[in-house]
Amino acid sequence: MTYPETISLFENTEAATITKYDESNTKKVAADSNTKELWEKSLRILRDNVSSLIYNTWFTPITPLKWSDKVITVQVPSQFFYEQLENNYYDLLHKTIERVFGDGARLQYDIVIDRNNKNVEERSIIVPAFQTPPPVAQQSLSFQGADNKIQHYSNNLNPRYSFDNFLTGESNQLAVSAAKAVAGNPGGTQFNPIFIYSETGLGKSHLLHAIGNYIVKNNPSKRVLYTHSENFIIEFVNAIQNSKVNDFVAFYRSIDVLILDDIQFLSGKEKTLDNFFHTFNALHQQGKQIVLSSDTPPSELNGIDERLISRFKWGLNVDIQKPELELRIAILKQKSANAGIELPMEIAEYIAKNATHRIRDLEGILINLIAKHTLDKKELNLDLAKQVVRNQLSLTSKEFTIHNIKELVSEHYQVPIDLIESKSRKHEIALARQMSMYLAKKFTRNSLKAIGAEFGGRDHSTVLHSCTAIDNYLYFDKKVQKDYDKLFNLCKEMSI
Repeated sequence: MTYPETISLFENTEAATITKYDESNTKKVAADSNTKELWEKSLRILRDNVSSLIYNTWFTPITPLKWSDKVITVQVPSQFFYEQLENNYYDLLHKTIERVFGDGARLQYDIVIDRNNKNVEERSIIVPAFQTPPPVAQQSLSFQGADNKIQHYSNNLNPRYSFDNFLTGESNQLAVSAAKAVAGNPGGTQFNPIFIYSETGLGKSHLLHAIGNYIVKNNPSKRVLYTHSENFIIEFVNAIQNSKVNDFVAFYRSIDVLILDDIQFLSGKEKTLDNFFHTFNALHQQGKQIVLSSDTPPSELNGIDERLISRFKWGLNVDIQKPELELRIAILKQKSANAGIELPMEIAEYIAKNATHRIRDLEGILINLIAKHTLDKKELNLDLAKQVVRNQLSLTSKEFTIHNIKELVSEHYQVPIDLIESKSRKHEIALARQMSMYLAKKFTRNSLKAIGAEFGGRDHSTVLHSCTAIDNYLYFDKKVQKDYDKLFNLCKEMSI
């Protein structure tokens, strides 16, 4: 199956270095066509891995300068800009550079300090690498496959996510306490599995990584693995296609602490769910710790076997609520301080009172506020905060609907929406209809009944049949696989 280009992060991390360039020197070493072409390829990968807002804010302003001796030199407009990249996107940049430019490729920054300074020696600055060594060593997991070859894997943990930098309030206190209990005694508490659920953007993934990082640091003999459920699906499909299912099973059953994020994406994947069911049983019977997350409690998961849902309820199911006002203010103050900015309380309160839904919204507003203050040299005041909040919330408040999905599918397959909604059973029309229903189930919160109603008044059983049909196509039909990959990325981009 062909999937969008994604990066396997958080392995072989290495601090980026800083070199000194001046503007006149930059002009002399302007990127050649090969460097530009490679950088454009890097940008395409980066664009697939972040939202359009983040991509336009932090990656489009980067200018490639030269590629020499396995070092790609890029120019960034300020010290703050560089720190944001290193703090938040270092691993993505590093793995992208290695993937595009080759193993061992390194990144260098030309940091512009003062473009108007006549003294070329003072236009840029040499500073120590901002990126510090990961606080938790990355495990290199290995096992002996069916062919007796040793295969290696990273634990996929993001070392920046820890309990220390996860702020706690009434909305998440129980989840944090339970997570710490599991991390302190993996497999030895009644919280097995621990199932953490909440709406998106409230910190589930941070907490999952924190559990894994704590265990790796304090109990290094434990084999810890974090993976997203979509990666689990992709790996399983690849194992089937390459006759490596036995290796896949052996590896996952060798793990001591399995952390699986966004379990809801396994919905409807019958073969994958069956494999996970047996993996779950094997790990649980051996006293291995299982950590799961979802956007809904187990009882509300659709398209997942009841036998699995009953097992999800064996341990502890705990939710994370929307952050209260005081916690939202604390998050803003902490993150602004980490960026070297003292955020006035009136601004923090204004943002917190207007961005009430997701922590991710708070972060997006704060990043854009600081960017306007440092890059555009605008005064950090309440008026600027109001402008940023108004612009940001207008972007995030757009609802992604079933009609949006129909429009994308209609354009892709060149099938009018009225035909997608019709009773026609022609193959090309039926395929467009089934793909639309499949994507609607994945990207909206509508019930199966509500989805069916949007397609000519069909019932929920028709929607389930359509989802099963697309699942079968994804296993065996390369053209449909390619169609799905493209439409999935478009939906993902529009729904962020």
